[in-house]
Amino acid sequence: MVTGKKTIILGIVVFLILATGWFLGRALIQRPDPIKIGILHSLSGIMAGSESQLADATLMAIEEINRQGGLLGRPLQPVVADGRSDWPTFASQAEHLIKREQVKVIFGCYTSASRKNVRAVVEKYNHLLFYPVPYEGVEESPNIVYNGASPNQLYIPAVKWSMDHLGKRFFLVGSDYIWPRIANTIMKDAIFALRGEVVGEDYLLVGSTDVGKMIKKIAEAKPDVILSTIVGNSNGAFYEALSSAGLDSRKIPSMAFAVSEVELTQLDPQKLAGHYSCWSYFQSVDSPVNRAFVQRFKERFGRKRVTNDSIEAGYFGIYLWAQAVKEANSIDVREVRRFLADQSLEAPGGMVYIDGDTQHTWKTVRIAKINPKGQFEIIWTSGKPVRPVPYPIYRSKSAWNQMIEEYYKAWGGAWANPGDQTAHGR
Repeated sequence: MVTGKKTIILGIVVFLILATGWFLGRALIQRPDPIKIGILHSLSGIMAGSESQLADATLMAIEEINRQGGLLGRPLQPVVADGRSDWPTFASQAEHLIKREQVKVIFGCYTSASRKNVRAVVEKYNHLLFYPVPYEGVEESPNIVYNGASPNQLYIPAVKWSMDHLGKRFFLVGSDYIWPRIANTIMKDAIFALRGEVVGEDYLLVGSTDVGKMIKKIAEAKPDVILSTIVGNSNGAFYEALSSAGLDSRKIPSMAFAVSEVELTQLDPQKLAGHYSCWSYFQSVDSPVNRAFVQRFKERFGRKRVTNDSIEAGYFGIYLWAQAVKEANSIDVREVRRFLADQSLEAPGGMVYIDGDTQHTWKTVRIAKINPKGQFEIIWTSGKPVRPVPYPIYRSKSAWNQMIEEYYKAWGGAWANPGDQTAHGR
């Protein structure tokens, strides 16, 4: 009798073990596979300070979507790759993400050099890249969604506002690579069309802090306004030298296109107070959506962290893609691309739309003044989203494309003037 009871108990135990194993196995079998998303930014090298924060914003958006249940009943799985501030590495990492990791979309790139190299890869595999940075324009690709501002949403309104409020004589400065060269050409065309005057133009090798000759030329030319496409650590040297030469914002204000909240945390706000920047988004945008976004970002990454234009675009790009996925009811790249046109979203900076003709983004334009506390006070806005025009009408598409190619050839098959150093630029 005891033996019989033991047998029954043993049988029950075996049954429970088998049943538990069966249920666990079913749970594992039924667990949906994650949707892999590529994030490609520089996490090391000279661009890491700017780009790593864009990666953070993209990761935050992914976390939010996963808390809401993911997409199509599946969680999103970020696959992060380091472009190492080197554009050939960006190309090889993009290929790795597509072929080896089999991601369904890539969010990333910061420099125009990295984007142009990754463009060749996503077009080769008919894949998809979301690019979050304002850039020089003069480009369209069916495989890229451009979430940063195009020339008519940045340079041209900044020139017009400067002529109306600061003066008509301009000195243009920049880091010597494709973004500043083309952006400054666009601004010169606008200045001439508006009957202003360009009194000088000068460039630094990317990363150079040797600004003495540039400051001397500015002092001699006596412009009303400086238009600056200088990037990276060159900005600190430039504004320090301007101040030391007595050319602060009260005497010659500058309008910058690569000085954002992130850069202000790394520079002396007293030396930059009174200068201007033009972007689509500033952290100081006063709206419930933006206040909530800034709060979440700081809670996630630290109270001292700031948001900026590219961080915001890196964030809302995920949501625009997610909307297209839902409408397509598929994660297939070709299917999703069909549903990208005219996607819209109330982003932290206001309503944004993907333009169906160009895959650039309708965005609001804003100009802000730097205050002594190291933040931006918005002083002008377009009031509503502006339609993107990637190719400015002052020249033909063929003329713009020829100009791009001439710079590429002149720099030895690179997108920056190499000088005597390896240069990498936006």
